[in-house]
Amino acid sequence: MGESSTPTDLAAAETWFARNGLTYFVPSERAAARQALKPGRTAPLLLVVAVVAGTLGGLLAWLVGELSAAPALLVSLGLAALGWYALTALRLRPILAWALGRTFGSLRLLLPMATRALPLLLLFMTFLFINAEVWQLSASLAPGVLWLLVLLLGGLAVAFLLVRLPEEVDRADDAVDDAFLRRACRGTPLEAACEELLADATADPASRAEVTGFERWNLVLVLLVIQAVQVLLLVAMVFAFFLLFGSLAMGEQVQLAWTARESITSLTWLPSVSVELVKVALFLAAFSGLYFTVSAVTDETYREQFFSGVTRHVERAVGMRAVYLALRARTAA
Repeated sequence: MGESSTPTDLAAAETWFARNGLTYFVPSERAAARQALKPGRTAPLLLVVAVVAGTLGGLLAWLVGELSAAPALLVSLGLAALGWYALTALRLRPILAWALGRTFGSLRLLLPMATRALPLLLLFMTFLFINAEVWQLSASLAPGVLWLLVLLLGGLAVAFLLVRLPEEVDRADDAVDDAFLRRACRGTPLEAACEELLADATADPASRAEVTGFERWNLVLVLLVIQAVQVLLLVAMVFAFFLLFGSLAMGEQVQLAWTARESITSLTWLPSVSVELVKVALFLAAFSGLYFTVSAVTDETYREQFFSGVTRHVERAVGMRAVYLALRARTAA
């Protein structure tokens, strides 16, 4: 490979980055995202969202006669607007699409993980499910308050991941050497360039392995989406289990006694399931999601199950980026 082929290699590498959920590894995309985060663009959007969400929340609270509906709708609309802005202006759509495709493409691996993670959790959560205090607490919660609690537990799980997932990136960029780079670039557009740069004593691509800034958060977001989807799928299993178990084992008299209510409200489209049962199942499923999240990151067995596949993608991204930066530096020189 000669110097004339370097621009072609760089363009091919950027195309590879874009197709593999590494949007911020492309300089033009990274610059556009940085521009979108400037206060001049975000402040007006935040003001409009706050006004619209506050107005709609107040109107909903007035219509249903429930004060908690206002903050619940305000938070929900704010998160929806944040997600829309991230997908469009911040260029997160390719990252999300790749991570979702990777997750749903490996659903066959979810069942083995679920069979290892679910039994112990269900054993623990079932003791809470057959607890009168939990039923009384959940049944007494207004829908708006219950939704805020679900969002709070989800927010705690995301915050925990955002603190711990960067460690996965650090493990990858700390292990970079020549063999790592060859392994990462094998079968990619930079395979030949990697060999040439390793043969050049002045290039030293391994010195550019540390991932920082937008590129670091790109990898964290990929891990976050994959982890979040897996947890949500497991949470859905827990929710469905409690609905089935409750409809079979918790009769009307038991629910009346445990909720301390004069009557229970059955769903019109599913008479065997009551509103109170849905509340308890949703509350415990959200709590189990937080448990899943912490276990998947801190427990070595869960980490191996949840991250074994995606860790290889992170390592390849780190190695490709190091070679790509070394190639750009040689081109600039």
